[in-house]
Amino acid sequence: MIAQQIFSTVIESQKNIFEKKQVGVHREILNKIPKASGFASIITGLRRSGKSTIQLQFKKEYFPNEGLFLNFEDPRFAGIEIKDFERLHNEIVERKSKVLFFDEIQIVKGWEIFVNKLLREDYFVIITGSNASLLSKELGTHLTGRHFSTELFPFSYSEFLTFMEFENNENSFCEYLKKGGMPDYLRTGIDTYLNNLLDDILIRDVAIRFGLRDVNSLRQLAVYLISNIGTLVSGNSLSGMFGIKSSTTFLDYFSYFKDVYLIDFVPKFDYSIKKQIRNPQKIYCIDLGIYHQNKITFSPNDGHILENAVYLHLRRKSKEIYYYQNKGECDFVVAKNGVPKELYQVCFEINSMNIDRETNGLFEAMDYFKINNSTIITQNQRDTYTKDNLIINVIPAWQWMSIKE
Repeated sequence: MIAQQIFSTVIESQKNIFEKKQVGVHREILNKIPKASGFASIITGLRRSGKSTIQLQFKKEYFPNEGLFLNFEDPRFAGIEIKDFERLHNEIVERKSKVLFFDEIQIVKGWEIFVNKLLREDYFVIITGSNASLLSKELGTHLTGRHFSTELFPFSYSEFLTFMEFENNENSFCEYLKKGGMPDYLRTGIDTYLNNLLDDILIRDVAIRFGLRDVNSLRQLAVYLISNIGTLVSGNSLSGMFGIKSSTTFLDYFSYFKDVYLIDFVPKFDYSIKKQIRNPQKIYCIDLGIYHQNKITFSPNDGHILENAVYLHLRRKSKEIYYYQNKGECDFVVAKNGVPKELYQVCFEINSMNIDRETNGLFEAMDYFKINNSTIITQNQRDTYTKDNLIINVIPAWQWMSIKE
């Protein structure tokens, strides 16, 4: 049981910490976060990617004179239960704020019932969390039609430039490929931060929340997947590795990594959902700094690193991303409402050895999807290739990622 005095003390102490935080780099999704009384706005993303900071930015931008902040991972809330929410409700009413910021509230079983009560009372609730499925599962049951969802990722290339005060050029982009976009790592430059962060995610966000005991196998699998960005993987192909015998268990672990925004998996495009599920998926890490500091491969891997960066840029804008594979291959098919709209190929350097493979795969995909324009993204090359009425534009990644839409 949590006494009301504890709630009062925690709210005051967290308020002081929250409001003293640096506002930081203006996040690109800030103006896209929906805001309306009687609704919950859910922000999910990787642990330590800036969710509490964007709450502060949101408050200062839209609600400078009100707002109550509460982080439920505070040790003083150890053992909090749904029955304790009545005393928290009393504290909220007493403080007369209709805007509430809740961080990691999903660790409290039954939290969605309390939030639903607040929405009926016309509060605007902003919730942040590092596990997409735990939030969405309860939201679908109790908050249907009364919530909006927004995803926050580590810094984009443009945000990285602003944070580091770099000019937009190839050298800056190379730094981005090495360091990634985790704010605290960029601020401190301490490599072990990203090792500790990975352990924190695996233990707190995966093992504890999903009730997994074999943390060692979990970590081995995570490091293996991180080390193999841009390659294909399936549960069957890994069966027997890391002491895990069941392909179903591997698929469960894949979904856990995806839910906590650590690793993403891109399916092969097919109009048949069953075939999509049966085919191997491509692996991408949610941050290249995490990749560099936790990988166990020693090859340069420049092409897959660039491919991972391109994927992250596309993923910030769309969830409907696939790879195409038939006679040729296309790295990314971006769809909208189930309809393929954009095609992208990633090639670190186009040369006489790979030009036919890269362009033919893309031309094949363009013909298949009836798309007349596509893009090859490179490290530093520009060009244009045509075939019949099909046009492929070649552009350096650092320029492509800077295009305003």
